[in-house]
Amino acid sequence: MLSALSIRDVVLIEALDLDFQSGLGALTGETGAGKSILLDSLGLALGKRADSGLVRQGAAQSVVTATFDVDAGHPAMAVLAENGFDAEAGEPLMIRRIVKADGGSRASINDQPASAGLLREIGAMLVEIHGQHDDRGLLNAKGHRDLLDTFGRVDSRPLGAAYRSWRAAEDELATARTELETAERDREWLEHAVTELTRFGAEPGEEEALADERGAMQKGARLADDLTAVNDHLDGSHGAIANLRQASRRLDRLAPEHPMLAEALAAMDRAVIEASEAEDHLNAALGDMAFDPNRLEAVETRLFELRALARKHRTTPDALAELTTELAARFARMEAGGAGIAALEAACTAARTAYADAAATLSALRELAAARLDAAVAGELAPLKLDAARFRTVVEPLAEGSWGPAGRDRVEFEISTNPGAPFAPLVKIASGGELSRFILALKVALAEEGGAGTMIFDEIDRGVGGAVASAIGERLGRLSRKAQLLVVTHSPQVAARADRHWLIAKRHDGIVTRTGVHALDAGERREEIARMLSGAETTEEARAQAARLLERA
Repeated sequence: MLSALSIRDVVLIEALDLDFQSGLGALTGETGAGKSILLDSLGLALGKRADSGLVRQGAAQSVVTATFDVDAGHPAMAVLAENGFDAEAGEPLMIRRIVKADGGSRASINDQPASAGLLREIGAMLVEIHGQHDDRGLLNAKGHRDLLDTFGRVDSRPLGAAYRSWRAAEDELATARTELETAERDREWLEHAVTELTRFGAEPGEEEALADERGAMQKGARLADDLTAVNDHLDGSHGAIANLRQASRRLDRLAPEHPMLAEALAAMDRAVIEASEAEDHLNAALGDMAFDPNRLEAVETRLFELRALARKHRTTPDALAELTTELAARFARMEAGGAGIAALEAACTAARTAYADAAATLSALRELAAARLDAAVAGELAPLKLDAARFRTVVEPLAEGSWGPAGRDRVEFEISTNPGAPFAPLVKIASGGELSRFILALKVALAEEGGAGTMIFDEIDRGVGGAVASAIGERLGRLSRKAQLLVVTHSPQVAARADRHWLIAKRHDGIVTRTGVHALDAGERREEIARMLSGAETTEEARAQAARLLERA
């Protein structure tokens, strides 16, 4: 529900703050007083294209703020959450639009920057504006199916699940067919690749292991001669260790002859020990780097073949094992492809049949709902002086390519304005006054439809009076029990039905003309309705008639 509207520097409005309540509110005033400025201002807050011509002369910018009371379960709250906006349940929703004199504009929702597109999306959920040239809401055939479903309490959600199952089965079948066709084209290559890869039997990590082994053996081959020569110097009957031991034995006999000889013997013994350790390490290194030329050749051959196979299949050596498994699986699917395709075709046919059956049931429910809606609208036409007109809800099948999760029906509201005249869409054949009354008749018939919480009717009573105006007022009052209604009206019969009444008027101080809005009390309201009845000069008779209208309302 729209709870407040604040306007600053829009055309003739300098500053205006309005508070709204539930029920029916009427806005009246003489022609040219500025009623359209209010609607333009609200439209600006709801995402209408920014126009610098709306900025009051001499002002730097226009600012419009619309505040709404929105329930936690309202669809607008979900859209705001999806777009990252903080909107607490129970807290007012404040939409602000600023238009600068130089043409720039910006918008916010609860003081968070927002795009005009988001304002339009949210605004369409919060407010419906119906006027002489409105081309949204009920005139948009894209929404007629949803309106009919809501009126008839037709739930299309189970059909959506059937549709998704059918499409998933079709996608799986198409993928299998494409894969099979590709595999058949590549059958010879695939069979050869699987045979080659399987026979080779590459393993993850094999390249690194082979390269390490090859490197170690190559190093051994390169160092073998030098290490053998070093070993010969140390070991053998004429090696360093044998000479050290022989010298040590001789020195051992001479050591008692002189203290320094004993020191020399000790050093020589240590040299023998160190040389022996060196010999042990050398032998260990020779053992580690020992290689078999045949093994080296085999390792190199395997390594080169592994890398060549990886290059051939445009992958890495470590990925060859996974590729082998993948291609083998493809080949197996190809071999069993015929049976698999047949099974998928059967599943697809079954899924389509399930969807088609559910869609047919939904179509039948829509036909029943359409008949009830047509009867409900027909009952509203005569009192609105549209008794020569006929209304119908068209439910017709779509081509299979247009079937969707909501069914296989096209739904559109059509009218014939005169006996014998062909039916056509509302917007194409209804005049301005007829169009507004048709919209009202539809809205009353669809009163249970959970649309926007606020509806605005702009001069819906243009060109009618008397009993028709009374019928319009009665229906607006009835509709206001389901949603908040604001009506811009020239009809005293409609204004008298309102729960609240505002007067829009222009005033001129000799320099500047300004538009203002004033909430009327009981006496002021009677005076305004009397003015609407009598015209230029308010008479006592008009005042008495105004009092009777208010009393009857």
